[in-house]
Amino acid sequence: MSEFGAGAELPGWVADGRSRGELFSPEESRAAAPVGFLQELPSYRSVLRRRAAAGDVQERRGNLWGTAAAELRGPQPEEGERGARPLWELPLSIAEKRRIRDSQADIKYSSGWNQWKRTSSKSWKKALKDIKELSFYVELWRHDIHSIEGKFGTGIQSYFCFLRFLVVLNFLMFILMFSFVTLPTVISNYGIFNSSSAKISLNNTEPYCTVYTPSGNKGLVYFYTYLKDLLTGTGFLEVTVLFYGYYTIDAAWLSVLRYNLPLAYLLTTFACLALSLLWIIKRSVKGFRQNLVHDVNQFQSYCNKVFAGWDFCITDLNAARLKHRSLLYELQTDLEEERLKQKIADRTMKEKLRIFSLRIFINIVVIAVLLACFYCIFRATVFSQENSSGVNSVGFQANLLVQYLPSIVITAVNLIAPQIFSILIRFEDYSPAFEIRLTLLRCVFVRLANIGVLLVSLWSQIQCTTDQCKACGYDYQLYPCWESAVGQEMYKLLIFDFMIIIAVILFVNFPRKMLVTYCSWKPVQWLGLQEFGISDNVLDIVYGQTICWIGTFFSPLLPAIATIKYFIIFYIKKISLIHTCKPASRPIRASSSNFFFLVVLLIGLILAFVPLGVSIAHISSSKACGPFRNFNTSWAVVPETILEFPIGLQKVLFGIASEAFAVPFFMVTCLLMFYLIALAGAHKRVVEQLREQLVMESRDKLFLIAKLTEGR
Repeated sequence: MSEFGAGAELPGWVADGRSRGELFSPEESRAAAPVGFLQELPSYRSVLRRRAAAGDVQERRGNLWGTAAAELRGPQPEEGERGARPLWELPLSIAEKRRIRDSQADIKYSSGWNQWKRTSSKSWKKALKDIKELSFYVELWRHDIHSIEGKFGTGIQSYFCFLRFLVVLNFLMFILMFSFVTLPTVISNYGIFNSSSAKISLNNTEPYCTVYTPSGNKGLVYFYTYLKDLLTGTGFLEVTVLFYGYYTIDAAWLSVLRYNLPLAYLLTTFACLALSLLWIIKRSVKGFRQNLVHDVNQFQSYCNKVFAGWDFCITDLNAARLKHRSLLYELQTDLEEERLKQKIADRTMKEKLRIFSLRIFINIVVIAVLLACFYCIFRATVFSQENSSGVNSVGFQANLLVQYLPSIVITAVNLIAPQIFSILIRFEDYSPAFEIRLTLLRCVFVRLANIGVLLVSLWSQIQCTTDQCKACGYDYQLYPCWESAVGQEMYKLLIFDFMIIIAVILFVNFPRKMLVTYCSWKPVQWLGLQEFGISDNVLDIVYGQTICWIGTFFSPLLPAIATIKYFIIFYIKKISLIHTCKPASRPIRASSSNFFFLVVLLIGLILAFVPLGVSIAHISSSKACGPFRNFNTSWAVVPETILEFPIGLQKVLFGIASEAFAVPFFMVTCLLMFYLIALAGAHKRVVEQLREQLVMESRDKLFLIAKLTEGR
């Protein structure tokens, strides 16, 4: 190597090839290669250029690392000894290699403390491995998801994995709310285990603020009455553990132990949201890291589609044909994007002004459509709240229609607005990939914003508008227990969304399947089966999950209803996919879809924090129901509980909540964030250097093969 140049190195495979005589003939392998031949390697020339530009920094750094590595290795054993060779190269069985490794580790960790730590670490790792293997066998829907993956690929399989994640998440939220809120209340109310409850005694509250009569039919009770109450959450359901108004105790006593139910109610709600946030972030970090580090260019994307785009999990012939068309479409999309980039680069100033003006006009139309949708939701909510109590004598159908009017309008908006957006975006002259992202972004916004408009409409009705209700802080006549009313709206949205999903499958997809199968009429055959759109289905369940997060505070057992709903939806969607639908002609890859699903879900969770924060911190709590009857707001229970702590602990907690702690904490958080960004940038540079090294290795191979061919 001294002939090659100081500090320069050949690739390892070149050195191995020369030593073993695999690349050159026996005569050439015994003779040293000429210096000029080695210096013609592309990798060597690249190294020389870098050293000339960087002032030989890499050479000094390589020498420094070589010296440090030699000092750390210390004296090496002789070549004939077993320790000179790596353990994996020895011709021994796995058990023998494990015994040798353990004996070497025992020598290394000779002290008793280190030996105990090593043994404990191995035992802990083995226990975690066993638990992981056991959880794999008890994993929910493992066989079903593998079957879907084999027939339809990893793209659709990722949707069902996402649905399973939501089932488990909602079940854990239900366990938290039931264990810390519902169960203590039920035990105290019924005196189980020698327990008792302290009813909330109202202080400084006007008597008319405390009047609460649950809604419902006061006359004869028929089947339709029970059905209406079951669908709307009114009547007999309004006074059950399902809604906020049931929890009217201040403390639960178990022997001498006091359980602060208002504080537990608030903290458990925050715990459910925190669990959701941490779990979503944990699952999305991997995809975010990959997107941050791997900046894929068009050439690499093309190579990935050609050489690594096929999904070998597909075993169904129709799914294989669909995947073939999908790859063809992706390649056509890449070519179309390149054509559009060239078209954008060749645009004149007049064309740029025209397209920008058209995009501004279309975005104004989009904003107008959104405002019209929001106004319809607002008017439907106001009409429903003002007239729902006055149509009991009209009939079951009219009452149910008025009760569900906001849900019907929101569902109609969710169906119509995306169709309008997909038509308008065709005139904006974007690339195909950006069209999909922008359309999905608008659909996500309209779905989640509709829930916000509904809550704003409810708050506009809840807020006090007369002098008489100022003592209560809210409209006590229309909403004697406004938290339960909000919970009922979330309950109706969740139920109606579930009914719409079932109705679409039963009355749209199934008849369409029958027509396509048994009708040979050309328009019917041209229409074909309903496509299983992954993005649309994900938006549906994210919309329902956002409703669940918002409604958990107002209806503590709403996560249980969401768990049952998603559990049934899994089987309904599976049957629909297999028997009545076909996979989308433009599916998305599983690696990108998982990250997209979690990002949309994270947006829904963040938006759920806003109405909950407003309800808890700014709107006066009901004085006729709920665990916060003695507090101006639900958040007021936190500082009042802190005042019961010892003086030293109070100072610490109030200090954490003060600006003196918040400002340094914010600065440290910013520094940590900048450090992580810099670390991600360093990792990205390392990946780029490794890519360049791989490219140079391939060039060296081509160069040596060419030289070998010329020599022959």
